[in-house]
Amino acid sequence: MKARGLERSHFLVSHIMAFEHIPRKDWYKILGAEPSESLTELKQKYQKLVLLYHPDKQSADVPAGEVEERVQRFIEIDQAWKILGNEETKKEYDLQRHDEHCYTRSCRCGGKYTVSRNEAEEVSLVCCDTCSLVIEILR
Repeated sequence: MKARGLERSHFLVSHIMAFEHIPRKDWYKILGAEPSESLTELKQKYQKLVLLYHPDKQSADVPAGEVEERVQRFIEIDQAWKILGNEETKKEYDLQRHDEHCYTRSCRCGGKYTVSRNEAEEVSLVCCDTCSLVIEILR
């Protein structure tokens, strides 16, 4: 069915929990930073943490279990920088932070329908982030 150039796919969501919950990491917390900090300040915090947790910078007397924890911490720090170090991804992340309760459903094109709990109370149509398909939330 076509509606104003958009292909519409009606999708019954009898309960909003049918959408899978996406836990969000606090990338600012991982870098020990605040959202108001500049890109330069974020980069300085990232570089300081990388020197602390980089696997090549670990001393030989660190216990094996702690080495694994430090490697995991390093991976998280690197992921945080990949998001916050790029203006476009940082902006997108900041927009998503306003509501921690975010639900998503996969689209047939491979994209995602995403809606926050607050939005789900107010909207009935959710657009795919990749294509022109729209789902309708029926209550």
